[in-house]
Amino acid sequence: MSDASKTIRVRPTSPHVQVWRWHLTALTSIAHRITGVGLYVGTLILAGWAISLAMGPEAYGTFMGLMGSVLGKLVLFGLSLAVFFHLAKGVQHLIWDTGVGLKLQAANAGAVATVAFAIVATIVVWIIAAMTGAL
Repeated sequence: MSDASKTIRVRPTSPHVQVWRWHLTALTSIAHRITGVGLYVGTLILAGWAISLAMGPEAYGTFMGLMGSVLGKLVLFGLSLAVFFHLAKGVQHLIWDTGVGLKLQAANAGAVATVAFAIVATIVVWIIAAMTGAL
């Protein structure tokens, strides 16, 4: 017979999201992936625009009416925010690839700069669009 003990051994557990403390760089990394998926959806909207343009004035008018609605503008605002965030986070990744900005304080500052750039650039573009009558 085996002389192994019949007691249950306590096994070590790995950190879990319920006990692990979230930080900004992790959130921006996850958001970078989410915005990448969102940009694929934006590509489908762009394809829908091109198809409606090719189908004639009536289809194009319907598409533009949909994009000009409150829901359409909300989707377009979200897509523009996704573009700017994904762009800024991609630049941060390029900087990291050079070996710069990998320390915690610099990485957190880069994450803050990424979020700030995305918000400011989106608002500026939408203000310009409103001022030029594009909305």
